[in-house]
Amino acid sequence: MSGSMRVAVVALQGDFAKHLEVLHRLGVDGRTARLPKEIEDADAVILPGGESTTIGKLLVRYGLDEAIKKAAAAGKPIYGTCAGLILLAQRIDEKTAERGGQPTLGLLDVTVARNAFGRQVDSFETDLDVKGLDDAPVHAVFIRAPIVTEVGPSVEVLAEVNGKIVFVRQGNILGSAFHPELGDDDRIHRLFLSMSDRY
Repeated sequence: MSGSMRVAVVALQGDFAKHLEVLHRLGVDGRTARLPKEIEDADAVILPGGESTTIGKLLVRYGLDEAIKKAAAAGKPIYGTCAGLILLAQRIDEKTAERGGQPTLGLLDVTVARNAFGRQVDSFETDLDVKGLDDAPVHAVFIRAPIVTEVGPSVEVLAEVNGKIVFVRQGNILGSAFHPELGDDDRIHRLFLSMSDRY
């Protein structure tokens, strides 16, 4: 592990502080990112939870959308949690799409349904069997979470809840419907970091 690895956590809105806490615990240089240069200077990028429509519009307004696309094209690991998963998707399920449109980055060959488990009051926690993490299930927190309803041929499904896809990987892109930053288990973040040769 190298403490010199730099991870940009997009900090326009939403729960970015908890991601930074996990990264710092793992000895990684986690930094907030609100400008394209802060994405360009990083070795990896995290798109946190929050309100996906708001974050999507702010990404476009500040030019972060193009910076993240360039980072992905350069092979840098990109991880989206909850709203971040929605923002990474190529397609949004029409029945759950926001009126006026949901800006997305189109980096992950999946279709995502927003708020698939219900409203805030329907948030829940469960233990997930995650492909590649065989030592023990991951305790996962779902808050107004999306699900993946369709995956492209190059997308690997890493975890499901009751047959619904909640964790996927496509090359250097990782997306989860749950919030791994809200628990003590840092294995999901370590999986993400291991996708970079800087870690």
